[in-house]
Amino acid sequence: MNTRVRLLIAVAISTLPTFPALSQGNTPAAAPAAARPRMDPEAAARTVALSAGDTSPAALEVMAFEKSMEAAVVRGDVAAVRSMLADDFVMVHGDAWITGGKPLLVDNKESFLKRVESKQYLARDVATVKAEMHGDIAILYGQYVAENSPGGTPRSWFSVWYERVYTKRDGKWLYLSHRTVHGPTYGPDRDSVASK
Repeated sequence: MNTRVRLLIAVAISTLPTFPALSQGNTPAAAPAAARPRMDPEAAARTVALSAGDTSPAALEVMAFEKSMEAAVVRGDVAAVRSMLADDFVMVHGDAWITGGKPLLVDNKESFLKRVESKQYLARDVATVKAEMHGDIAILYGQYVAENSPGGTPRSWFSVWYERVYTKRDGKWLYLSHRTVHGPTYGPDRDSVASK
């Protein structure tokens, strides 16, 4: 389990109410109302945000931005993607880095744009996305299912679970960082990788 997941679990657990040790005749329902601990409303909101994702207008806006960016990648629209990437963009491919191994690959803005220009990606469909908003910073957790044909190699389907960071600068969202947290998982078709 990676450090980020451990931290999120620890935050969620630390915000949950605690009850006296459960023993015969000593259940939370039996405790008087005044003795039951109360969860701070802000802590409750953080717990909900971690489990369900943010659905605020800003979160919906950045998720729509992400989908439009992925569509531009598939179209091979270098100019559009260039305008959507932060100058200090970084993309860490593959999950071996989580366990101390080397990343499968690391892209910066220019090397990623070369992939876009070559139309390496034939499909990149974002699914299962949750947003965590921090003002002008958005952290998105999700999965994309992709089809690619790098350098003319045979087509292949794969899925990737990721953590991405977006930032709003001068009123415009920019794609700042991507880290694959699981994958890529390969398969012969979309359905075989979509659930992995």
